[in-house]
This record gives sequence, C-alpha cells and structure tokens, in this order.
Amino acid sequence: MSKTDLPILEQRRIEANIIKPIFEEMVVELGIDKAKDILGTAIRKNAIEQGKAYAYSQGQPTSLSTFHSLLSQWTAGGALELDMLKETEEAIDYNVTRCRYAEMYKEMGLSEIGHLLSCGRDGTFCKGYDPNINLERSQTIMQGATHCDFRYTVNSE
Repeated sequence: MSKTDLPILEQRRIEANIIKPIFEEMVVELGIDKAKDILGTAIRKNAIEQGKAYAYSQGQPTSLSTFHSLLSQWTAGGALELDMLKETEEAIDYNVTRCRYAEMYKEMGLSEIGHLLSCGRDGTFCKGYDPNINLERSQTIMQGATHCDFRYTVNSE
C-alpha cells in the first residue's frame, strides 16, 4: 500500500473527479442501474483490498481497537463530526452528525452516487482489515438522513 499524507477527504475528491466522467459514460452505454451496480462492486472490492493493506502495514494483530485507531484519518480536517456513544473492546458506536464527504459530492454534482463512492466502502473496508469486525448502519447523511449510525462489533469466536 502506498501511504500518503493527503487527507482522505482530498483523496476521495481526486478519485471522484476521475470516476465522474467514466461513470457518466457508463450510464450512456449501460444505463444508470447497471452503471451503479458496476461502480458499487468495484469500489467494495477496492475497499476490501485497502483494508487488507492497512492491516498489513500496521505489522501487528488486528482488533476492533486497532481498527478504531484509524478513525482519525477519516475525520482529519473536520471531514466528519461525530458523537461517540460507546467504546469497548467488543463494540464501537458513534453517530456522524456532519459529513463533508456528502457535502463535497453534492457540490461536485455526484449526490446520486456519493454513497457508492464513500459509504459503500465502510463495511467492506473493515472486513478487509479484520474479517471479525462487523458494521451495522441503518442510515447515512449521504442518503438523506440526519446522521449516520455506525455500530461496529467484533465476532467473539
């Protein structure tokens, strides 16, 4: 994995600028539903690989605690504002109350696929990082909710 000091919000902006014209062309050729399906699948697969790379780069056993220590990379520069609800070895619960990723995608005219570009990564990234970590989320700001409800747990196997 190539590590960068670029905040993740800026990484996502660069990626979105590259993806936008490709996605638009896919819509013309394949239709909106198929284009979204392909984009979502590709991003989920990439998120798993990124999660594995993060885990490998840490050079230590993975856990919910080591995973949680990565959160500051996604919140850097005020990209996310959140309310922490619970932090234990078995569960991390928080609500995101402001999402600059959603704001950025809206400004870029990508509201319709913002959830694919960012939110869709969350559950698969954690699985790539550690297959025992699960994310339950019932809503996102990106898709019109007042907040995103992140509920991470770890399988106790």
